[in-house]
Amino acid sequence: MNFTETKRAVLHALGIEEECSGVYAGEWRAAPDGPVIETRSPINDKRLAQVQSARSEEYEWVLSRSRAALAEWSMLPAPERAGAVTCVANELERRKRELGLLISLETGKPRAEGQGEVQEMIDLGRYAAGLGRGRQGGVFPSERRLHRMFEQWQPLGAVAVITSFNFPAAVWSWNAFIAAVMGDTVIWKPSSRTPLTAVACIKIVAEVMESRGLPPVFSLLCGSGSGIGDRMANDRRLPLVSFTGSVRSGRGVAAAVARRLGRSLLELGGNNAAVVTERADLALALKGVAFGALATAGQRCTSTRRLIVQEGIYQRFLASLTDLYKTISIGNPLEDKTLVGPLIDAEALKAYFAGIREARSQGGRVVYGAGKFEPPGLEEGFYAVPTLVEAEPSMPVVSEETFAPILYVMRYQTLDEACAIHNAVPQGLSSSIFTTDLREAEYFLSHRGSDCGLVNVNTSTAGAEIGGAFGGEKDTGGGRESGSDAWRAYARRQTVTINYGNEMPLAQGIRFGA
Repeated sequence: MNFTETKRAVLHALGIEEECSGVYAGEWRAAPDGPVIETRSPINDKRLAQVQSARSEEYEWVLSRSRAALAEWSMLPAPERAGAVTCVANELERRKRELGLLISLETGKPRAEGQGEVQEMIDLGRYAAGLGRGRQGGVFPSERRLHRMFEQWQPLGAVAVITSFNFPAAVWSWNAFIAAVMGDTVIWKPSSRTPLTAVACIKIVAEVMESRGLPPVFSLLCGSGSGIGDRMANDRRLPLVSFTGSVRSGRGVAAAVARRLGRSLLELGGNNAAVVTERADLALALKGVAFGALATAGQRCTSTRRLIVQEGIYQRFLASLTDLYKTISIGNPLEDKTLVGPLIDAEALKAYFAGIREARSQGGRVVYGAGKFEPPGLEEGFYAVPTLVEAEPSMPVVSEETFAPILYVMRYQTLDEACAIHNAVPQGLSSSIFTTDLREAEYFLSHRGSDCGLVNVNTSTAGAEIGGAFGGEKDTGGGRESGSDAWRAYARRQTVTINYGNEMPLAQGIRFGA
C-alpha cells in the first residue's frame, strides 16, 4: 500500500476519523470553536488528521470527571484494578500492529521501533498489574507495649502526565498503568506533535474500561504546553505532575508545582556517553554505539551523543564506525530495510544543521555526514544523514543536547580522564562502557565512575528495560518511572500506629500527667 492507503487503513482499523476530538473523560467531547492541531507525518510532510484540542471549559470538565471517577476507582481492591489493567494490556496486544503503524506514521520511527513501543506498553501493563498483589509495606517494632506500627500506601488522586513526541505512547503507559493500579486516575496531555497516537491509545483503553463498567480512569486533554500544560503545573487539584521534555520546560514545571507544594516527576534532557576502552570487544562496541546513536534518528533521551574512545584504539574504531555509518539505510520508515527514518519536523532538521554549524565554529571536524537526505520517491520529509564529528570535551556544543543523529567523538588516555569527560556535562541520564576488563567495568559502576541514573556495561545507552527504574540525575531531573520501586511516586505513605491495650504509654518514655 502507498502512504495514503496505509494511513486510511490504520485510522479505520483504530476507529479514528481524520477530524477527531482530542478530549476524553468517559465520553469524547468536541470543541468546535477550539484550537485545532494538524498532525502531519514526518515521512513526507503530508497531513494525517486534525485533532480538536481543549479550551478552558474542556479542561474543567475533564478534571471534574477524573476526580469524580477517583471516588469509585480508588475504593476498588487493588487486585481488581490490576485485573482491568491486564485487560488493557491484552487489548493493546490484539491491536499492536495497527497502533505500531500509527506511531511510525506520526513519529517517523521505523516499523520495528513502532511495534516495539507498543510491546513496551503491553509489558508495562502486565508488570503494573503484578503490583496489585505485591506492593510493599513495612512492619516496624514498636517501643511501646501492646502497640503495632506499620506503613501503608494510599492513592494520590487525579494525576497529570505530560509526554513528549519521541515516545508518544510508551512513556504515558509507564506512568498511567502504575498510577492506576495504585488507585489514581490519570489525565494525559500528549505532545502537540503527536496527538493522534494519544487519541488511539485512549480509544483502546476506553473500550476496555467501558466494557467492564468502570469509570473514566484514563482521560485525555490535547492542547498546547503553554496552555494546558502550564495550567496543570499550577493546579492544586493535581497532586502529581509527571513531565517528560526539555530541561528548560521542566524547570518551569518544577517551579510551578513546587510553589504549590505539589509533586513533580521529571524526565528531562540526556547527553549520554559511551566509553570504549582498549580492552573492549570492538565488534560488540560498534553495534552498541551505532544503535545508541541512530535509533529513532537520534531522538531518544537515551541516545548516545558522545563517544569517548581510548587513544590507542581511537583511529581504528573511528574508521570502523565511519564505514558502518556508510552502510546505514536511511529512508521511509514503513519499509522494512530502513534503519533510520526522518526527524520529527522542519524545526528538528534546522536544529540538526545548527548543531553542526556550531560544532564547526568551535573547532569540530566533521568525519561523516552533515547533510539532508532525500529518499527516492519522497518529495518531502525531514531526513538527515547521521553525522560523526571529532570534538574536544571543552567545546560548549558537546554539553548541549541536540535531538538529532549527531555523535561527538573524543579520545582519552586514562579511565579517570574518561570518567571526568563523561561527567562534565549538565545532564545525567544514561551511560555505557564497553570493556572486557572487570576492574574497568566496576570502576565505571563505582561512585567515581558514571554519575548517571542508568549505567550500562557492554550494551547501549538506549533501550532500557521496564523492570528497572528509569530516570537520571542533575539536569535530567531526578525522576524515576517504570520498574523497581518507582510506583511509590504515585502513592502517599502513611505510618500507622495501633494501640490494642487499655493504657496509653508514650514514646521515648515520656509521662504525661499522673
